[in-house]
Amino acid sequence: MDLKFADAAKVSDDERAAVDGLLGPAGTGWEGGTERTDEDLRWARGGAAARDRRDLLLPALHAVNDRVGWLSEGALDYICRRLTVPPAEAYGVATFYSMFSVKPRASKVLHVCTDLACAARGGSTALAEGLGPDVAVQPSPCLGLCERAPAALLLQAGAPSRGSAPPAPRGSAPDPAPQSPAGLGVPGGAEYYATAVIAPAGVEAVVSAVNAPQHAPDEPPAAAAVPQAGDPGLVLLKRVGLVDPTSLDDYRANGGYAALRRAFAIGPAAVIREVTDAGLLGRGGAAFPTGRKWQATASQPDHPHYLVCNADESEPGTFKDRVLMEGDPYALIEAMTIAGYAIGAHQGYLYLRGEYPRALERLGNAIARARARGLLGEDVLGQGYAFDIEIRRGAGAYICGEETAIFNSIEGYRGEPRSKPPFPVEKGLFGKPTAVNNVETLVNVLPILTGRAEETKLFCLSGNVGRPGVYELPFGATLRELIELAGPPGAMRAVLLGGAAGSFVRPDELDITLTFEGTRAAGTTLGSGVVLVLGDTVELPRILLRIAEFFRDESCGQCVPCRVGTVRQEEALHRIKDRTGADAADDIVLLREVGRAMRDASICGLGQTAWNAVESAIDRLGAYE
Repeated sequence: MDLKFADAAKVSDDERAAVDGLLGPAGTGWEGGTERTDEDLRWARGGAAARDRRDLLLPALHAVNDRVGWLSEGALDYICRRLTVPPAEAYGVATFYSMFSVKPRASKVLHVCTDLACAARGGSTALAEGLGPDVAVQPSPCLGLCERAPAALLLQAGAPSRGSAPPAPRGSAPDPAPQSPAGLGVPGGAEYYATAVIAPAGVEAVVSAVNAPQHAPDEPPAAAAVPQAGDPGLVLLKRVGLVDPTSLDDYRANGGYAALRRAFAIGPAAVIREVTDAGLLGRGGAAFPTGRKWQATASQPDHPHYLVCNADESEPGTFKDRVLMEGDPYALIEAMTIAGYAIGAHQGYLYLRGEYPRALERLGNAIARARARGLLGEDVLGQGYAFDIEIRRGAGAYICGEETAIFNSIEGYRGEPRSKPPFPVEKGLFGKPTAVNNVETLVNVLPILTGRAEETKLFCLSGNVGRPGVYELPFGATLRELIELAGPPGAMRAVLLGGAAGSFVRPDELDITLTFEGTRAAGTTLGSGVVLVLGDTVELPRILLRIAEFFRDESCGQCVPCRVGTVRQEEALHRIKDRTGADAADDIVLLREVGRAMRDASICGLGQTAWNAVESAIDRLGAYE
C-alpha cells in the first residue's frame, strides 16, 4: 500500500458515501471533493481546525468497514484527506485493530471464539469448515459470551441491519426517540451492516446465520445469563429481567433516576463524599478508590473535564458488563450522568467493545430516549447542568481496556498505553482532566446514593459448571460458596481466578474469601471477577499455551519487555508442553526470568500480568512436575 496521498487512488462510491454519511460532504477539493476549484487552491484547513477532527478517524474507519467490509487504499486516502491525517498514521491505526482489514476480503466475516471457555466446550474454527469463499473465518479471542459457549459472531458488511428498531415502551405512549439505528447517535451508525450472534455455535446454527444473518434467531434475553434473576437480594442485577431494557418509563417505574435526583439535591461535593465514604473500589481490576479518583479530577483547575466509561470488556472469561448493558442500559446512562456531575464534566464517552452488537443497540436507544426526555443534553432534569454521552466503538484490541490506551483510541491514534505520570486525572483525554471508570464501578454508584445496605460484587462463572452465568454475591463470600451456586464438576483440576491476567487456585483453596484483601492475602486476585472452573480432564499445558498466545497476540508491541517477553514465554511453553521434571527445568528457569522482566519493566498492566497465570500453574498446581 502506498502510504502517501495519491491522486491515483480512487475511492469508490460506497466508500465515499460511508465517510460522507459520518462527516458530511467534502467541503473543498483538498478534502477529497470531486472537483478542485480556484478557490480551493487558495486555502486549506490546517492547524488546530484540522487536528480537532482527528478523533473521528476510528468512527470513519468503522463506517467504511461496515459498508464495504475492508479498507482500500482509496478509502484510506479519502478518509485522510477529510480528516487531515497523514496516510502512514491512518494505516498504522487501521492495522492496529483485529476487526479491520486493509486487504480485500469477503463481506461476511465469521469471528469464532477459540478462547478458554469456548475451547473447553468445543469452540474451534472447525465449526466453519466448508462455508466457502463467501465467508472469511477469523479465530477470535473471547467474545464475552462464555455462559453460552461455544460462541461465534458474524458481521456482514453492506447489508441492512435487521429490525433493531426498539419496541414501544410497555404501558406508555411511545417515546419521541429515534426509531431507526441510523438515528441512535452512534458515530459510524449501524445502518449498513448486519450482525448475528451465534451461541451456542453448532455447525447448523453457523450455516443458518451465514446464509441469512438478518434472520438469525434472536439472542436469549440478558436475564438468561443471570441464574439468580428475580432474587430479591440482588443489588446491581435487580432490574435485569424485571424491566424492559428498551423502555425508559419502565426503568423509572422501577426506581430509575432516583439516584440522579438525589445527586442534584446534595451537590457534587457531597456525591463524591458519599462515594468515598462508601469505600467504592474500581471493579476493572486495579481496585483504585473511586471517590479519590473523582475528587482528584474535580479539583483540577484545567478545563474541560471528561468522563470515560470503559466498556471495552475484553478479559477472557468476562461478560458481566455486557449483561448489565444489555439488561439494564439506563442504569449505566444514569450513573455516567452522576459521575459527570460530580467531576464537573459536560461530555462523557462510552468506549464500547466492538464485538457487542446488542449492547450497542440498547445503549444507543437508551441515550436517544434519555436525550429526548431531558435526561441528557443542555439542561438535565431542569437543573441547569449540561451533560451528554457519545458512544465510541472499539474495533478488537484487548489493550484498549487500559485507561490511557482508551484515550489514544478515542483521539484517533493507535490504542497504545501512555507512560504515567501524568495521570489521567491531570492530563487524560485530549490532554484534559479525565476520570475513567468501568461499567460495574459506575453502576455501583446508584445504590450508594439511594441507601444501599450491603456492597456486592459480580462474578463471571464459566467452564465446567452446571449453570454458567453472572452471579452477584456480597463481599466476604467464599470461592466455594460461589462455585456451589453454579454447580461444580464432579472432580476439579483448578480454578482460574481473575481471568488470563489472574492466577490459578487449587481445589483445596476454595475457602478463599472473595474480597480484594482476601484474594491478595491468598496470593491471587479478584481481577475483573472471572471464575473459570476446570474439570480434572483438562490438559493444563494447553490451557497455559492458549493464555500465552492471547498475550502475544494482544501485546501492542510498544515496549520491549512485553513485546519480546510474551513471544519468549509462548515459545518456552511450546517446548515443554509434553515434558515434565528435569526435561522441563531449563525452560521453567527461563520462564521465571522472562516473567520477572515483564512484570518489572512493562509500562502497562498487560505485560506486567502476562506471566501471572503461568507462574501460578507452576507454583500452585505443580504443572510440569
